[in-house]
Amino acid sequence: MGQPATNPPDRPSRGFSTRAIRAATTAPVVDQRPNSVPLYLSATFSAADAEELGAIATGARPGYAYARLDNPTGAALAQAIATIEGAEAARVFASGMAAIHAALASVLRAGDRVLATTAIYGSTRSLLANQFGRLGVSTTFVDATDLAAVETELAAVPTSVLYVETISNPTIVVADIVALAGIAHAHGALLIVDNTFASPYLCRPIELGADLVVESATKFIGGHSDVLAGVVAGSRQLIDAIRLVEIDTGGTLSPLSAFLVLRGLTTLAVRMERHAATARVLAAWLETEPAVLRVIYPGLPSHPQHALAARQFPIGGGMLAFEVVGGRAGGGAFIDALTIPELTASLGSIHTIVAHPPTTTHRQLSDLELKHAGIAAGLLRCSVGLEDLEDLRLDFAGGLAAAAAALAAEATPDSSVAGADVLPVGA
Repeated sequence: MGQPATNPPDRPSRGFSTRAIRAATTAPVVDQRPNSVPLYLSATFSAADAEELGAIATGARPGYAYARLDNPTGAALAQAIATIEGAEAARVFASGMAAIHAALASVLRAGDRVLATTAIYGSTRSLLANQFGRLGVSTTFVDATDLAAVETELAAVPTSVLYVETISNPTIVVADIVALAGIAHAHGALLIVDNTFASPYLCRPIELGADLVVESATKFIGGHSDVLAGVVAGSRQLIDAIRLVEIDTGGTLSPLSAFLVLRGLTTLAVRMERHAATARVLAAWLETEPAVLRVIYPGLPSHPQHALAARQFPIGGGMLAFEVVGGRAGGGAFIDALTIPELTASLGSIHTIVAHPPTTTHRQLSDLELKHAGIAAGLLRCSVGLEDLEDLRLDFAGGLAAAAAALAAEATPDSSVAGADVLPVGA
């Protein structure tokens, strides 16, 4: 049994409510180390005196005063993220987009320029164009695999940030982080890398020269589709500036969410190995299917950056993309025919999730923007879960049959039209 509270008992003369509140909010003394990080649901923390409270609230000394400033469970997650990312420090956020916003807002000012990869998550593109754009920040998009084009763009106009994704959403383009870091730094730009599709198990961009790495911990790090969270890691100086943005904008991660991400982090390596093993076999099989026009998976020799991926990642990861016949209709038919994958958004879960980017993750883009981003009408993004391989392969075979049927239906003339009487001219 835990030890009793150290506070002296309230005087009997105090009222019932006073005694009940103090008794029910006094934590027990625990001398033994817990094997999981405790869940601190308290929004406030008491100090010994007014001077200590002021010092904690202003950051003059470490400690906890108000959960929007810091919470022990969130701080434990931030320290864990910094450790596995190979960074000096980290901060945690209420979502991946909150983390991306804070990372950018901490270093950008009106008149600054961002150079971003063309193959980028739709909401990130929208954030840069609609939110930072109206504040006077310009964004230029470039093919990040064309290192000469990146250097030309950086040399042409002063640029504050080069923003790329380790593995791009949804086209699975792999960025050469070492080369891009060198080019960015040579031209005075910071390199910010979204590592969500890879996870810190596959790739640690800070160790490869990036200045900041952002992750949607909702995805592989959390891993169970039960939490929203985002993280940013980097140098202590850059993270201190990000902390101020977090405090001012309120994108604070809840203690329960931090607890769940810590839980997911402990099994990240085991899950990523299973995700990747299944994804590689599934991708290789899809390449042999006539209803599949192309497969994009870093672990296959057919991937345009396969050699780079092999240098940068120990395994191919759990994300792949493939284009089916029939365009939008074929993509929709494939998804609707599936019985195992959840019909939902997101990725990096125990569940296999297949999404149609033109109508989900990149719905903000026009047809022309989709074309420029390399997103074909029949492109499907697949986050491979932990289900049994043969069950997934059988289910995907049914989806491919449905896509082929959609293509055949589109090619077959409507009988009601083909058989109609031809009316005389002028009727």
